[in-house]
Amino acid sequence: MPFLLTIYYSLFNWNLLRPGNPEFAGAQNYLTVATDPSIRTALFNTVLLTVLAVGISVVLGVAIALLLNKEIFGKGVLRTLMIGPFLVMPVAGALIWKDTLLNPIFGLVGWLLSPIGLGRVDWVSQFPMATIVTIEVWRWTPFMMLIVLAGLQSQNLEVLEAAGVDGANALQTLRYITLPFIRPFVELGALLGSLFIVQTFDSIFMTTQGGPGEATTNLPFLLYLVAFQGFDIGKASAIGVIAVILTMIVATFALRTLFTIFHVEARR
Repeated sequence: MPFLLTIYYSLFNWNLLRPGNPEFAGAQNYLTVATDPSIRTALFNTVLLTVLAVGISVVLGVAIALLLNKEIFGKGVLRTLMIGPFLVMPVAGALIWKDTLLNPIFGLVGWLLSPIGLGRVDWVSQFPMATIVTIEVWRWTPFMMLIVLAGLQSQNLEVLEAAGVDGANALQTLRYITLPFIRPFVELGALLGSLFIVQTFDSIFMTTQGGPGEATTNLPFLLYLVAFQGFDIGKASAIGVIAVILTMIVATFALRTLFTIFHVEARR
């Protein structure tokens, strides 16, 4: 019902700053959105943020999962600690990064980098997109790790032992046996991560407010600006419909990957 109501609102020219009944506008709001430079910038930022955050999270998640799948000292404690960032509330996590780690005056990162002359760098203002990507990677790497680790735990040890008997070294076993085996799990983690990261709002709102300028304004944050600061309900609804359609496209790929994994596991 909220989505149908959003579609209904998107067909009207309705600004809360102008009293009176909303005027039917048809597809005008969608045409305005399609020709608005801010929309193109927000769409580009959304894709850039999603690709970078998901890509780095997947690489780190696979590496950490491979490490924690081995018999190392304190493996149980390390697994628990690695899950921690994923359990922290997004708003709290963003505030920790902004005020405790990246603050140019008393931040921990500045203190650690002060010996090489980078102690006073305002990372949030000078590197806004990199800051948001870092926060999202910190948050979603544990998610990727859990999915890949679950796949590694289901791997047949007899196959690995047979490979060792046949003379395969650790790198060859990883390349030709382990990575192909966990590929469906990596794809699932990447697609599910994309489904959530494309809707990123909390970290942007708490750290950069979409700036400087429009450097970190993505579609969800632009929708917030148009609806709750510009009071343009019709245009904001059109942006919301477009954002939902993009999310549904990603979700479709995620569900197909999930069904493929279930089908493969069932055949095994």
